[in-house]
Amino acid sequence: MIEVIQVNTKNRRQVHDFIEFQYDLYKDCEYFVPPFRNDIKTMMNIPTLFDPKGHPFYLHSEAAFFVAYKDEAPAGRIAVFDNRLYNQHHNAKTLSFTLFESIDDQEVANALFEAAFEWGRARGLNLAIGEKGFSSFDGYGILVKGFDLLQSMTMSKYNYPYYKDLFEQAGFEMEVDFNTFEVPGGIPNFVIPERVQVVSDRVQERGFLTVSRFKDKKELIEVAKKELVAMYRNTFATNWEYYPWLDEELDFAINQVLLVVDPALLKVIRTSNGVMAGFLVGFPDISHEIQQCKGRLTPWGMLRLMRAVKKNRENLILNGAGVLPKYQGRGGNALMYTEMQKTATDFGFNTVDICQIAETTRKMRSDMENNLGVEVTKIHRVYRREF
Repeated sequence: MIEVIQVNTKNRRQVHDFIEFQYDLYKDCEYFVPPFRNDIKTMMNIPTLFDPKGHPFYLHSEAAFFVAYKDEAPAGRIAVFDNRLYNQHHNAKTLSFTLFESIDDQEVANALFEAAFEWGRARGLNLAIGEKGFSSFDGYGILVKGFDLLQSMTMSKYNYPYYKDLFEQAGFEMEVDFNTFEVPGGIPNFVIPERVQVVSDRVQERGFLTVSRFKDKKELIEVAKKELVAMYRNTFATNWEYYPWLDEELDFAINQVLLVVDPALLKVIRTSNGVMAGFLVGFPDISHEIQQCKGRLTPWGMLRLMRAVKKNRENLILNGAGVLPKYQGRGGNALMYTEMQKTATDFGFNTVDICQIAETTRKMRSDMENNLGVEVTKIHRVYRREF
C-alpha cells in the first residue's frame, strides 16, 4: 500500500523522514555527495543554527514537501513550489519541483507526482518543470548520463539510472539538457587551439577586452551585487529559468557561495570602458571532503572544508562561465576559454569540469566540442509535463 503525506514542517518525525530518505537511499553509493541537512532544513523554511531566519524564497512564494510511504516505510519524496515572481515575470502557471527521490517503483513515483499536481491545481498551476531549484543558483535536472562519475560537490544532482524511466513513464518530456564537459587527458596535456589563442591575444592587445581577478571576498560581494546581477537581469531576462531575485535572495546566495569560493578563482571580463562583458567562476573540487562530513556541518567539518578550498588542487569545477551575446563573436568566448586554461594551469589543477552548460547555449557548446575538443561526461535533464 502506498500513502503520500504532505509534510508538516513542525512535525519532527515527518521532517526526519523527508530528509533522511535520501541518505538511506544512497548510503552504499560511492558517487553520491550528501548535501548538508541544515541546507535542506533551510529550504524547508525550518530555522537552523546557520540560518535562523529560514529561506528568503518564502518572502514572495510558497512550497510544500511530500513523503511517500510503501508498507509504512519511506519510499520517496518531492518538494514543489509556486515561484510567484517567476510566474509573474513569464506570465506562466508553472509548478516547479526539486529534491525528488524514489525507490525503483513506478507506483511510488506516480503517487508523488500526482500529489504534486494536486497541490499545483489548487493554486491554478498547470505545467510541472523540474528538477529546478528554489533559485537560479541551484543545479538543474536529473542525471541521465555519467552515473559512474563522482557528483560535482552539491552543485548538481546525483541519482540512479532508473530515474529517467520513472519520469518518462509518468508522461514527462525533456525541457532542456545541461551538459558537463571534461578536458580529455587533463590540463597538463591540454593545448588551446592556435586559432583560439590568436583571437584571445588579439582582443587583449587591442585593449578591447581585459580580464581582472578579485582581490578579496569584499570586492567579490561588491561586484556581485552591483554589476553581476545587473548584467544577469539585462541579458537573461527572457531565459526560461530567470526570475527577478529579491535582494535578500541575492545576499543568501552570496553567503552560500562564500563558504567554498577562493576569490582568486573568479574572473571578470570587461570592455575597454569597464563594462562587464563576461565572467568565470571556479571552485576547487572538495567533493570527497563533503562526503566525509556525511551531511552534517560541524565546526570541525567547516574547518576541514575551508582548508580544502585553499589546498585542494586536483580538480577545478567551473560552474559559472559566460560572455554576453554581443561579445561572443568579437573575441569574448576565445578570451574566456584561454582564461579557463590559464586559471587551471596557474593554480596547478590537474583536471577541469565545466558544469551545467545549457544545451540551448549552442555557440558555447559548439565551441567546447568542435574548437576545444572537450567531451560531455554528464548530462542533467530538466523535464516538463502538463497536468
